Amino acid sequence: MPSKIINNALRNGRTVLTEVESKQLMSEAGIPVIETILAKTKAQAISMSRKTGFPVVLKIVSPDIIHKSDSGGVKLGLENAAQVGRAYGEIIAAAKKANPKAAIHGVSVQKMAKPGVEVIMGMSKDDQFGPVLIKDVAFRIVPLVRRDASQMIREIKGYPLLEGYRGQEPANITVLEDMLLKLSDFVDKTSEIKELDLNPILAYSNGAVAVDARVILESQA
Repeated sequence: MPSKIINNALRNGRTVLTEVESKQLMSEAGIPVIETILAKTKAQAISMSRKTGFPVVLKIVSPDIIHKSDSGGVKLGLENAAQVGRAYGEIIAAAKKANPKAAIHGVSVQKMAKPGVEVIMGMSKDDQFGPVLIKDVAFRIVPLVRRDASQMIREIKGYPLLEGYRGQEPANITVLEDMLLKLSDFVDKTSEIKELDLNPILAYSNGAVAVDARVILESQA
């Protein structure tokens, strides 16, 4: 049964989910995501930033703006309320200038994640094979089993980084395998999804978290 988030978007004629909606969808699928809250006003952004704890990241939330950084829609490492207030105004202004017709829902607020090994997971629907799960340069047709997930992780070029390259903290491979399996199960059961990207996922020795998410639905026309 489709998620309420998917149903609401399709009912409104949208095939592109916002980052906030995409992360909520991933959370429902059991995939760890960094908590992200929608602020519709500058005052809300400041209040939410204080509750989240500085430093924070602000991003434009609009189904019409996919590449947020290109339109000046992202502000990183904001350390206090004054910076958040200023960033909110700059992001909204930049978004309106880049796309005057864009439907702007507001700005997302999330805590700045600690550095980790960056990996990407995603899905693209192939006309011939159906949903195909992608990780770095490893491809598999869903549904996956544990062996597929394990092999995918070890096939990517960046695998040495996950093992703890040059004294860096090694990533928890089992957690990444679990994320791949949950993602596989989710896209296998959710036919409405056309494309999905978790980019980046930050991997740590004690877990992993998706910092950004993008979901595109199949057109119902």
